[in-house]
Amino acid sequence: MTPPATPPGDTAVVAERVGTPRLTLNVLSVPGSAGDPVLFVHGNVSSSAFWRSTMTAVAGEFRPYALDLRGFGESDPAPVDATRGVRDYSDDVLALLDVIGPAHLVGWSLGGGVVMQALRDRPERVRGATLVNPVSPYGFGGTRDVDGTLTHPDGAGSGGGTANPAFVTALRDGDRSDAAPVSPRTVMRAAYAAPGADFADEEDAFVESMLSTRVGDDHYPGDSAPSDAWPGVAPGKRGVLNTIAPIHFRIDDLHLVDPKPPILWIRGADDVIVSDTSLFDLAHLGAIGAVPGWDGTPAQPMIAQTRAVLDRYGAYREVVVAGCGHSPHVEKPAEFRAALIEHLRGSR
Repeated sequence: MTPPATPPGDTAVVAERVGTPRLTLNVLSVPGSAGDPVLFVHGNVSSSAFWRSTMTAVAGEFRPYALDLRGFGESDPAPVDATRGVRDYSDDVLALLDVIGPAHLVGWSLGGGVVMQALRDRPERVRGATLVNPVSPYGFGGTRDVDGTLTHPDGAGSGGGTANPAFVTALRDGDRSDAAPVSPRTVMRAAYAAPGADFADEEDAFVESMLSTRVGDDHYPGDSAPSDAWPGVAPGKRGVLNTIAPIHFRIDDLHLVDPKPPILWIRGADDVIVSDTSLFDLAHLGAIGAVPGWDGTPAQPMIAQTRAVLDRYGAYREVVVAGCGHSPHVEKPAEFRAALIEHLRGSR
């Protein structure tokens, strides 16, 4: 595997291997930083590299860390038991908190679900939480309404079998080009950000980050099962996409945690991944004719679901960034950092 590229001029961030009772994690930090600890958790098909510039930006006032989740980046490629939802990931995060102490958690996309699960399981370790375009508390795919009702009992339309096979092949083959519509670079430009976003001199590092994803049934995308219901595929029990299948992952009782740290929910207005009309939700793709045989299955209202869960929680603020897609921390860094720092200060 090619080591993740370092953006030009980024010498402030260092990586080290941190052992925990669960596995050894690759953890980024900024030497000499002080203040309250902040732990950044990346999303699917990425790694801690997407947080480097944010870390250096907040290091003057806070003590930032970012980890590679298992199966991504340079952390141990331990297998993922999806029947636990995202708990293989969140328990790894909590094991790191046992090393660095309670922290503010910042989770992007899949990492947002990991942060919610960590908060649900051990709220006393979480000083505050920031959810950046997070996966819905009812997972990804296979639900039909704001309450997260399963469209089919087996979770059809979610899980490892919903990934684009050509994209999986491009990851496995280490495709660094922009020649194909499913190459990691092309997918990042088209889906990780709104049209016209400029990754500047970080783009190559981000592509290497995506290519650090382990591919297979134990990692990305995971295994799958056949289904009699449209679209003919149901979640398996292993790997990344199955961790957020709604038969395995459901956080509808976040409001019961005690203590209840404040939450910032920040998202790009033009996100095409986590959306009520997601271009990665097979039900929505069926509705627009992109997946054949659509039977009228409704799209998952992801944003509405998150808002309903956070409304019950109460102690949260929603910030919507205009002209921004799935990655406000790299698309609109000034706006993102202003909201984040204000929230971090208020979470002390």
